[in-house]
Amino acid sequence: MNLLLIGISAALINNVVLSQFLGLCPFLGVSKKIETAAGMGGALTFVLTLSSLVTSAIYKFILTPLNMEYLQTIVFILVIAALVQFVEMFLKKCMVSLYNSLGLYLPLITTNCAVLGIALINVQKSYGILEGTVNGFSTAVGFTIAIVIMAGLREKMEYNDVPKAFQGFPIVLLTAGLMAIAFFGFSGLK
Repeated sequence: MNLLLIGISAALINNVVLSQFLGLCPFLGVSKKIETAAGMGGALTFVLTLSSLVTSAIYKFILTPLNMEYLQTIVFILVIAALVQFVEMFLKKCMVSLYNSLGLYLPLITTNCAVLGIALINVQKSYGILEGTVNGFSTAVGFTIAIVIMAGLREKMEYNDVPKAFQGFPIVLLTAGLMAIAFFGFSGLK
């Protein structure tokens, strides 16, 4: 039951993009087409889930027993960078079209504050390895939900008559703000 609560909380109530405002760069940059947004969501899901698992294990079995908790940020960044490189090589070899459509935003997963933020939140909330992995996976699912919804809305907005002052990025930011307000409605589920 606790894992289910962590999952729902991470995906909907404390959505990493719309509640915590982490990971906005890929959210705003890759959400132009649904296919690209779903691909970014899939790549982030893999990286975030695996990084949560690995960083939780490293923290529990290496850093804590050696009293080296102060190195957590550096170690977590190195783990995340290695995982992103693995994902980038895999996509370049197996899914070339997705690799090309993600472009610059794929290496940006390395610097995506959501990935490092969730690893640090897992430590801060004293989550075990399983709880931290569920939190990472659910956070990535919440990110994917938000970015795919934004991509769908942006595709629809292309055909709408938007006032000149709001065309382009201003309407995207306005839409993101309205989505954040809508997701705030999930806070009653706590």
